[in-house]
Amino acid sequence: MIMLGRDRLNGGEVFIDDSRARAVLICGKRGSGKSYTMGVLLEELVKRDDSLVIALDPMRNFHTMVLPNIEQERLLWDWDMFAEGVPVRLLVPGDPYRRYGQEIVKVFEERGVEVLPLRLNPGDLPPDGWLDLFGIDIATPMGLALYRAVSKLQRSHEKFFTVSDIIAEIHSDPLIRETSIQALVLRLETAANDWDLFSTRYHDLLEVFRLGAVNVVDLGVLEVGRRNLVVAVLVRDLFRKRREARLQEELGIPTQVPKIWLAIDEAQEFVPSGRSALAKEPLIQWVKEGRQPGLSLIIASQQPGAIDKEVLSQCDLILCHKVTAMEDVDAINRLSHDYMAHELRHYIRQLERTGEAVMVDDFRETVTVVQIRPRKSKHGGAEV
Repeated sequence: MIMLGRDRLNGGEVFIDDSRARAVLICGKRGSGKSYTMGVLLEELVKRDDSLVIALDPMRNFHTMVLPNIEQERLLWDWDMFAEGVPVRLLVPGDPYRRYGQEIVKVFEERGVEVLPLRLNPGDLPPDGWLDLFGIDIATPMGLALYRAVSKLQRSHEKFFTVSDIIAEIHSDPLIRETSIQALVLRLETAANDWDLFSTRYHDLLEVFRLGAVNVVDLGVLEVGRRNLVVAVLVRDLFRKRREARLQEELGIPTQVPKIWLAIDEAQEFVPSGRSALAKEPLIQWVKEGRQPGLSLIIASQQPGAIDKEVLSQCDLILCHKVTAMEDVDAINRLSHDYMAHELRHYIRQLERTGEAVMVDDFRETVTVVQIRPRKSKHGGAEV
């Protein structure tokens, strides 16, 4: 059970059942406490010894969790808690020294943060993913050529091929015109040489994550399109491995693939409403089909109205801080249920202070106004 906070009505402690896979939505306008609340959940989840805890962090809010929350020490005492950091493993897409510089990496390590590179296997992105990555239509000569090259490599290579292998396959295709070859090779060489993301040897992505730590993927080092690339590859790979592991468990075969809690801040970047994104399809599959294999999802956004309805409708736990934009209020209100005494917008209007949230637990069919407990670890999302 996750200790979330106190019931504003009666002062009793409020808990969340985490014994099964959950889909959690945390929302609220800027400064209302959504990233803080996500940190509370991560602090609780990292205690588990049977689940990986992964935070996809475009705003760089969660590496500070390695430090104790000294700033709120008196408040923690009022809650019979004390300030303490949690283990943090910081995964950097590309070379950490190239992304940060040596001085910053040194400070991270002095704080106790494990800093590791995260590199992607080109073969983990399907053919249509490569088309989306470069914005190429499959109906064009370039699109057909790229799709054909990646498909052939995935059939002939069990685990791994490089971007250079894709280029070689394109050069050897007699059906491609020279102009299409040049255009594709230019894009692929840029991806291989300038993006600093793709691996030149096979990496099992699960090996970079660690139980007993908050595994923070720093998406803030990348622009939005490449963030989607990293998320799409990670989600596809983790989903596939955990689904295979679940079958082994049902057959009594030991597996080394644990259950997974995946937390995503600024989720509207990855599952946007009304438009496509590279990570959107795999994340919709995760939230729709992930419960049986033990895949949980926490998404946070200050713009819930900008998140795809297919994702919102799958959330069985809502933690809604103060929301004022009409589009966002309407999007949240559509998640109201028959067992609620009022529409969700009625409860949102009752929120009075920063750190309060309306909690709708669809498993228990309850609605509670909660004062979120203070963080034990340092919050990294505060304004300067």
